[in-house]
Amino acid sequence: MPDHPQTPDEPTESGLPPELEQMIARITGGPIDPEMARTLKDMGIDQVDPAMLQMMMGQVQAMFASTDEGPFNVALATDTARKTVSAAGDASVSEATARQVAQAAQVAELWLDEVTAFEAPGITTHAWSRAEWVEATMPTWRTLVEPVAEGVGRAVGDAMRAQMKELGDGAALPEGLLPAGMDPSALIGQMEPMMAKMSGSMFGLQVGQALGALATETVSGTEVGLPLVADRSVVLLPANVEAFAEGLGVDLDQVRLYLAVREAARVRLFSEVPWIGPQLLAAVRDYARDISIDTDRIESALTSVDTSDPTALQSALQDQLFRPEPSASQRAALGRLETYLALVEGWVDVVADRATRDHLPQAAALGEAVRRRRAIGGPAEKAFSGLVGLELRPRRLRDAANLWAALEDRHGQKGRDGAWGHPDVAPTAADLDDPLGYVDRVGGSSDSEMDAALDQLLSEGEQGPEQ
Repeated sequence: MPDHPQTPDEPTESGLPPELEQMIARITGGPIDPEMARTLKDMGIDQVDPAMLQMMMGQVQAMFASTDEGPFNVALATDTARKTVSAAGDASVSEATARQVAQAAQVAELWLDEVTAFEAPGITTHAWSRAEWVEATMPTWRTLVEPVAEGVGRAVGDAMRAQMKELGDGAALPEGLLPAGMDPSALIGQMEPMMAKMSGSMFGLQVGQALGALATETVSGTEVGLPLVADRSVVLLPANVEAFAEGLGVDLDQVRLYLAVREAARVRLFSEVPWIGPQLLAAVRDYARDISIDTDRIESALTSVDTSDPTALQSALQDQLFRPEPSASQRAALGRLETYLALVEGWVDVVADRATRDHLPQAAALGEAVRRRRAIGGPAEKAFSGLVGLELRPRRLRDAANLWAALEDRHGQKGRDGAWGHPDVAPTAADLDDPLGYVDRVGGSSDSEMDAALDQLLSEGEQGPEQ
């Protein structure tokens, strides 16, 4: 051992750059084997640019420093998302801006009181920076993408085991690839923990990049249609609200008020209809849990990657991992998700229109701008769809809005909001095809009959299924 710390320019006993030797020691838990050092030098790794080696070292340190035992590196995902929004620009929210958001939310609540039977949960208002949105919503995103991360980890492990089995069965190895006398199949036990961490870190990077992109676009806490904010607060992201307002030709105050109404309406819905949020999240998890990973493509990526490029493995695996082929159960989960998203956003559309049309001169134009924004999607939405293979887009938004409007026309606000009373009486995908038929069926029962039916359903739910 040297008597003083080595600098990057000093040679090591192995002849490899000290950065690389430190990285290998971190992975293997001990000094580098001379045969392995010779093999790496024969591969030309000692000639890699020092700056690239430093980047590799940083990635490995981030990968192995985490104590997270989950299927993906949540700390790395959060850090990556924060760096993504920082690179895009993410100033702290000033006190003056926070007051503007709070005032907009207060006005929104007053307007909503006049047009919906649902009450405000009475929780605080937040004006968040993009990084604050990342931090606050990460716990929910974690539960949504963990099933995919688990599938990715299994697929990478299966691909490695398959390759090692082939080598153990006598497949020819390129000369010098492994130290002399080393049994390829004996490596699998040592490499599996490392690959699990690599897989978790790569997926964490992908999650962080996707959520960082979402954070630069989303205007509110739950704009994506999912109950992401744990404390049922009304949340706006002022920087993104301003970006959305640019080019609309509408005063920023009007834009802020309109978006506050939409967010406050969504928060009321998630608070007053306790089943809809869990159903949305369950649909995403069900889809993700049954995701199919193509192990053959992963094997190809693992064998063809350029080992001198530290980003090559990550890029190759990303290209192969996130192309799921929907199964029958996934299509069913996707159908539920699209229906629930459409019902939520359709209801929000109708309620926001009723709340703002007599107060905001540009309410109709703002409503159309929001619908167009959701219909088109953007880079952030595409980035997230790469994680779980689906787009959080209410494709039947207009059908749902028409249904809620027709229901309100026939039965008033109470009848419209009462349709959320239980999932068994809420509109279905078939009802979106025939909204007037749904309205007629609801109208065929008296209020007392509907209340009795709901009471029976709720009672059965509390008692559980009959044995």
